[in-house]
Amino acid sequence: MKIAIAGAGAMGSRFGVKLQSAGNQVTLIDNWDEHVTTIQQQGLTVTTDDGTDHVYHMTAKRPEEVTEQFDLVILFTKAMQMDQMLQQLSGVLGNQPTVLTLANGIGNVETIERHVPKDHVVAGTTVWSSSLTGPGHITVTGTGSISLQAIVPEKFPDLPGLIATLNGAGLNASPAENVLAAIWKKAGLNSVLNTYCTLFDCNIAEFGSLPNWRTLNDAVLNEFEAVATAAKIQFSAADVTALIAAQFDPSKNGGHYPSMHQDMAKKRPTEIDFLNGYVAKLGAKLNVPAPTNALLAQLIHSQESLKGIK
Repeated sequence: MKIAIAGAGAMGSRFGVKLQSAGNQVTLIDNWDEHVTTIQQQGLTVTTDDGTDHVYHMTAKRPEEVTEQFDLVILFTKAMQMDQMLQQLSGVLGNQPTVLTLANGIGNVETIERHVPKDHVVAGTTVWSSSLTGPGHITVTGTGSISLQAIVPEKFPDLPGLIATLNGAGLNASPAENVLAAIWKKAGLNSVLNTYCTLFDCNIAEFGSLPNWRTLNDAVLNEFEAVATAAKIQFSAADVTALIAAQFDPSKNGGHYPSMHQDMAKKRPTEIDFLNGYVAKLGAKLNVPAPTNALLAQLIHSQESLKGIK
């Protein structure tokens, strides 16, 4: 299968390696000039759990360099950059490929639907993890899985084929019964782990070792559940808490620094407005207070400001 990874940072690159290793024709697409150039000239370096480096020779391009068509476009672009990426790839999307978004945050599907027919869109969540060590270099930890669903299931008959392609690459994909619920579940996880690990400058296991992690966790997720209920979206704070606790194991994702932490360290804008900030704003519209999430969003924005991030 011809696959484009749009947004080939830490996660996009990890998926690209696994899909190419399974025999697919993969193109990494990214706007970071140095990252693309390094992969083009030296290959993509992947550091694994045991500290070993592996180099993979892959096709990498900037959006304006892409002219070919694809069977599948996987979007890992940051939520606040997704609209721009889709505009840049308008020519690539002309043949109406399947577009799969696994990007973090709430509201991505609405952005994609402005550029791609709804019945070609598949949305999902993943708990795979990866860190961007430098241009052309990622560090991977643990394993993960994917949960996904077509936005218009009755008009997307080959979801089993897409899942088979992903599982052929060892990505542990499975169908979701309620994709919106799955997206909110992942957003809940990220609004706890990404946000607190960034504020406390710690990895996932270190957050889990805090004696008050449940208090911090519950303050976020109880508000999530209240807002989701008002919005008629299925959400269980207890289920998300169990998923979060499962990440603390060092053999899972315990040693991982979440993407928001990585962005802050690299002085890149974070996705806080599509996580805690999104829930706080939606809660305000629905007259459901979400003061913890509103405060956490402001704290992250304050940290961005102190670091000169715009």
